[in-house]
Amino acid sequence: MTAAAALRYPKLFLSLVKFEHTIFALPFAYIGAFLAVDGFPGGGDLLWITVAMVGARSLAMALNRLIDAGIDARNPRTAGREIPRGALRSWQVALFCLLSLAVFLVAVYQLAPIVRWLWPIPVAAFVIYPYLKRATWLSHFWLGAVDGLAPVGAWAAVTNELPLESWLLGAAVAVWVAGFDVLYALFDLEHDRAHGLHSVPARFGVTVTFWVARACHVLTVVFLALAGVLLAAGVLYWLGVAAVAGLLLYEHLLVSPKDTSRLDLAFFTMNGVISVTFFAFVLADVVV
Repeated sequence: MTAAAALRYPKLFLSLVKFEHTIFALPFAYIGAFLAVDGFPGGGDLLWITVAMVGARSLAMALNRLIDAGIDARNPRTAGREIPRGALRSWQVALFCLLSLAVFLVAVYQLAPIVRWLWPIPVAAFVIYPYLKRATWLSHFWLGAVDGLAPVGAWAAVTNELPLESWLLGAAVAVWVAGFDVLYALFDLEHDRAHGLHSVPARFGVTVTFWVARACHVLTVVFLALAGVLLAAGVLYWLGVAAVAGLLLYEHLLVSPKDTSRLDLAFFTMNGVISVTFFAFVLADVVV
């Protein structure tokens, strides 16, 4: 077997789950863990939080691709994904889902007892999400809520508690993700309408979509600020909140109802910058 052949399947599965986009969620899990202890969590906790996040996100993405394979095949934008084009079989992706679930569970059982009881909640949410677009435009907010579990779960994983501060951080992530997901749905506006799929753009149109995204991102800053008040956060945390606000504003200046040509830049690049930037400020705040 050649080296290229040996790497074929790992590359396919990394592409399947868009592994590089883990950068959106993982920093917020770390933020939850660092703020929970107002300092550095144990190295073991950080390791297992990382493993849990990778396993959970891989499971969520693979389930989404598996359940949506038929929808993806009918959409020109997604027809080149791994299952529709035949690069991966459905049974292979199902097996990958089971492996990802196993990785997630192994990590969960190395962390605080509370998460050993709560793990079915995100897994159930992962399964439900792909079906929602068939029924309701609220699917964006379900996705946001799922991603918002990252800081909440990490907080619980190191403290065995779920205080209001953790939920406020989760709410900030939830509306942040929902806000950019409604914009991302603009890529499939006409396809969704033609095939009876539900989204904010398909239901309400482009202009309303932008106002929904703007409202979500204002709430992102509000929730981060409320969490900061309860945490009695330091100056660097507040500078991080200001940086998030500025970056979100810049993100919205890149696109408009009349010009969505830079939507990829606003969605992919800027959101990665936002999560890493805020984590850097939080890390500095708990260290100083």
